[in-house]
Amino acid sequence: MVLGFLALVLLGAPAAQASPELPAPPQHRTVLQAQTAGTVQAAEFDNRIGGVLRGADGPIADVTVTATGNGFEGEATSGPNGAWSIGVPEQGTYEVAIDEDTLPEGIALAEGQENPRQVTFANTSSATTLFLFGEGIVTQQTPFLETLAERALAGFSFGLLLALSAVGLSLIFGTTGLTNFAHGEMVTLGAVLAFAFAGAGLPIAVAIVLAVIGGGLLGYVQDAGLWKPLRQRGTGLVPMMIVSIGLALALRYIIQLFFGGATQQLPGSQGEIIDLGSVSISRNNLTSLIVSLVVILLVAFLLLRTRIGKATRAVADNPALAAASGIDVDRVIRIVWVIGGMLAALGGILWAYYRPGVSYNMGQQILLLIFAGVTLGGLGTVFGALVGSIIVGLFVEISTIWLEADLKYVGALLIMILVLLFRPQGILGRRERIG
Repeated sequence: MVLGFLALVLLGAPAAQASPELPAPPQHRTVLQAQTAGTVQAAEFDNRIGGVLRGADGPIADVTVTATGNGFEGEATSGPNGAWSIGVPEQGTYEVAIDEDTLPEGIALAEGQENPRQVTFANTSSATTLFLFGEGIVTQQTPFLETLAERALAGFSFGLLLALSAVGLSLIFGTTGLTNFAHGEMVTLGAVLAFAFAGAGLPIAVAIVLAVIGGGLLGYVQDAGLWKPLRQRGTGLVPMMIVSIGLALALRYIIQLFFGGATQQLPGSQGEIIDLGSVSISRNNLTSLIVSLVVILLVAFLLLRTRIGKATRAVADNPALAAASGIDVDRVIRIVWVIGGMLAALGGILWAYYRPGVSYNMGQQILLLIFAGVTLGGLGTVFGALVGSIIVGLFVEISTIWLEADLKYVGALLIMILVLLFRPQGILGRRERIG
């Protein structure tokens, strides 16, 4: 029933190749050099190389940047905020160069800066490279405290994004005891549905609302068609967890069948950089932070101040006693699944904007971080999931000051292990006796 619902929804989605046309960034031009006829023709691609040119006095505009490789030559001009982006036909290694003749008078590359330099994609649809300008730019342009503040702001935004999905997962675990490995695919579905509705011509705001509703509908169908029957048959939690792993695999490859394996972009994925005093943040990250914070506050109000919230906490604390008190446990669990699905879908949409791109396995990529946030905060505690997710997000982003970008997720899992060694119940979890 769950798979049939998902297939029905995705049948109406445009193929991955039929990506909604997005307006090109200002002052952006990409060209493809034909190897045979030597002609130049305009082309737009999903894979992008980009960066921001900033000097000691601020952004550097109107600078020409080129990317060459794999039979391709692309060119872009930096915008007023110093940002530039070049679409490339395939992932691989490219040679990126700044035309130093287009640099403003008095501005030059810092000593030792490679120009041109090699840029290689790392299993993502975007690659970033930065050029430093002037003498001593590393200490003058980006002092440690400023860098720390920027990474902390980005980490707080990422942590709240993770918290959206982690709170839903924690609610489900708290009321049912189920560790749902298919939660990552619920995250993916939100972004895929938003892409599908936007591709159908709907405004992106309407597409996001419908995608969140679709996520809640998937949660409803999952519980009604699968988990409730298994609970009524007395199926143990371990077999149900194994079923969730199988469901995750099935959902993932059904999404791939209809969506495709390529990474696609949501409208507005190339957001501008906003300067908040000495700290810079992208518009998408700032929007994600605000939306996540508002939604989490609404969930907190729902849990603390409404009858359904109090019933949910009662079921999570003791289902048998809650049922004896007249609470409809199955109804509460059904509502929790709907809310969890909606939160996961919204988290997937914001994740697609935070790390630009929608792909069939994007939920799987952050599932371990979601589990880390839930476990670190305390299994089954909603506010613990919030605290744990923020800690994971902060550590992931701040650690990039010292660690390679490829190691930042490993560091987040390491801190979870270290905390659990000294506090097995998590930060806000209750100590329980086993045996």
